[in-house]
Amino acid sequence: MTSQVTLPLWLLVLILAFAAVTAMSHLFLPSVRWFFRKRMERAVERLNKRLQRPIEPFKLARRHDMIQRLIYDPEVYAAVIQHAKEEGVPEAVAFEAARRYAREIVPSFSAGAYFGFAIRMARAISTSLFRVRLGYFDEDAMSNIDPDATVVFVMNHRSNMDYVLVTYLAAERSALSYAVGEWAQVWPLSRFLRSMGAYFIRRKSRNALYRKVLARYVQMATDGGVTQAIFPEGGLSLDGFTAPPKLGLLNYIVSEFDPNGRDVVFVPVALNYDRVLEDRILIEAGANGERKFRASMGTIAAFVFRHLYRRLRGRFFRFGYASVSFGNPVSLKTLIDGQSGNATEYVADTLMKNVQAIVPVVPVPLVAQCLLRANSPISEDALLQDVKSLIDEMPNAHIHMPRADLEYATKVGLRMLVTRKLVDTSNDGVIVNADQRDVVAFYANSIAHLLPHGAETGGVKSPEKPT
Repeated sequence: MTSQVTLPLWLLVLILAFAAVTAMSHLFLPSVRWFFRKRMERAVERLNKRLQRPIEPFKLARRHDMIQRLIYDPEVYAAVIQHAKEEGVPEAVAFEAARRYAREIVPSFSAGAYFGFAIRMARAISTSLFRVRLGYFDEDAMSNIDPDATVVFVMNHRSNMDYVLVTYLAAERSALSYAVGEWAQVWPLSRFLRSMGAYFIRRKSRNALYRKVLARYVQMATDGGVTQAIFPEGGLSLDGFTAPPKLGLLNYIVSEFDPNGRDVVFVPVALNYDRVLEDRILIEAGANGERKFRASMGTIAAFVFRHLYRRLRGRFFRFGYASVSFGNPVSLKTLIDGQSGNATEYVADTLMKNVQAIVPVVPVPLVAQCLLRANSPISEDALLQDVKSLIDEMPNAHIHMPRADLEYATKVGLRMLVTRKLVDTSNDGVIVNADQRDVVAFYANSIAHLLPHGAETGGVKSPEKPT
């Protein structure tokens, strides 16, 4: 017992390292985690006092606990057994697949990161790139939402800036949980988005086990009162039109809704821009007939470099106006009351119509619509009259008029198009450049549904008629 044992130095260091890690994990780290968690809980308690919709306990649960709760859910476990039978694999293998899906989906929300960093960054990015304007908004209607209801923002999808813009504008109300696609599953972006409360989805997956794990997570979050934001179109608009709704996430919410339980209140949200940063990438994807966005890191880096270079030289001008409208809340309990048909389809169609009705009209789409209608050189005076006539055709539209001046708004829209070389000005007047017609149509299409009979834009048409 007292004899000496000689060990190599590297082995001694390794043994001591393992001992230190074991001691920390069993003795010190639990106390440290408890200390920081108590501090976090006190911070959230103070934060909830100023938020209109407090952060629900479900959102603050530890990620590990949420994953365990999800994979041991009875419906998920039944799907695991079914998957094992269909694939001819052991149940343990199917269970590990479910665990992997759960780890991929479940976020790790951090209130400190969201309200301490993300909101500031969202505000800085939004206001540095655009002149941000709030369109339609009924403060009384929003304030009167049942405090116990789960709020779901239903949005059209124009740009990846949508996430940033709405996060910034909703900062004083609640923390939003977004569903994001596969594009965001790259490190370190994925870690950052998870801390913001975003959950990842495979939009085109047909795997029954995966869909069940995703469905149960969405249903648990909804039952837990988590404020969410979803894009029923399922992806970015490739032609400027609002696409017909897809039923995936909405169906998970509607199909398990209990009229006697917590209500779900949908808030329609509509966005529009004078400049969509990805417009050419989206148009190219639409022309190719596939949702493969060919944006290389070199292209993105070049865009950022040009942006910074112009800022340093004082030659950067913001990309026009970005406007967001918040429609009147719609109770799911009220929507499906007495419905005999497919409730999900009815809810989706109703919500998308509500979103379309409040799409903001900003200068570039307004001017683009008039120029495509003219289809020949037009003087600036005639363009101003056409813009006025177009506005008269949309009496119920929410039009953002900079400085409350129609002439100024027309000049702003035209200047943006000229700066980007989408239109040409000469002694004969203003005309859309032939090789840029699809880009101009992309903006004109965003307000086409607000016109009495649609719009004869002469540009890219939607493959499906908008809802």
